[in-house]
Amino acid sequence: MMRATSLFIGLLLLSACGGENIVSSPQQNAYLDYSGRDDLLAGGVRLIPIETPKGVFRVWTKRTGNNPTAKVLLLHGGPGFSHEYLEAFDSYLPGAGIEYYYYDQLGSAYSDKPEDPELWELPRFVEEVEQVRQALGLDASNFYLYGISWGGILAMEYALKYQQNLKGLVISNMMSSIPAYNEYANNVLMPAMDQEVLKQILAMEAAGDFSNPRYQELLTSNFYMDHVLRMPPEQWPDPVMRAFANYNHEIYVSMQGPSEMGASGKLVNWDRSGDLGQITVPTLVIGATHDTMDPKHMEWMAGQMASSRFLLCPDGSHLALYDDQQVYFDGLIRFIKDVEAGRFGGP
Repeated sequence: MMRATSLFIGLLLLSACGGENIVSSPQQNAYLDYSGRDDLLAGGVRLIPIETPKGVFRVWTKRTGNNPTAKVLLLHGGPGFSHEYLEAFDSYLPGAGIEYYYYDQLGSAYSDKPEDPELWELPRFVEEVEQVRQALGLDASNFYLYGISWGGILAMEYALKYQQNLKGLVISNMMSSIPAYNEYANNVLMPAMDQEVLKQILAMEAAGDFSNPRYQELLTSNFYMDHVLRMPPEQWPDPVMRAFANYNHEIYVSMQGPSEMGASGKLVNWDRSGDLGQITVPTLVIGATHDTMDPKHMEWMAGQMASSRFLLCPDGSHLALYDDQQVYFDGLIRFIKDVEAGRFGGP
């Protein structure tokens, strides 16, 4: 009797402590089973050789999970930032059973950093993504391409050249036109700022005084906290802080330009608004009410593509994956699940 009672109590305690989850479900086992994968030894990390006009270099990637039909390659922003600020994906995609790949573009973070400005060209980055796709074995049966900010530009360009390789596309917090982005900054964002502060910022930009601590201080308290990440700087998550600390300044300035109030580098005339109708794969466009990018333009973008959906993060900014996180990831995961189930039909 005592033995039976003890066994019963033990089973209750085991259940109360989550004992039923000690043995994973078959689906969980499949997602976490890395056996037979060539990246098993390194925990999902692979250094992929990339051929460029300037020689062969290596870029860093890291896989999480297994899903034969849903694999997401993440394109970070910048240009010249890193995968680090996308680490919020770890809190959501594993639970949804979605395989995903972090990836530092050439010149960023853990990838090689050649010092040759001729490499920082949009068409070369597109070919880099294609080489990464091939090396990872992604194809139209499983390949979702996600791009945020500059990564959204890169994702659009990739889709316009190689969409036959895609199962789905995600364009996050990026307009389809840099001239339209600059117009939005000049006509909407800057007029809404404290005009005395704006005057100081623009004066320092005109003088090329971008390294002035006062410049960064004014931007942080009067622009970043409103439109980049709507949290006090001391509360910014560690992945964001690491990405800012590790970005490649030379690539960023070469392509985006030195100003945070608009673009002025090699991308200054980039505009694909008239070509969006050529994108026919299922597409999710994500915008945010307080973004540096015009949310109405991003909603318009979704309407230009044959099979698309727009997700608005009402409390979010440029990094809506942090300041409107639940809406952001619920919408992203729902998009992928809908495509997987064959029920994606736009909104």
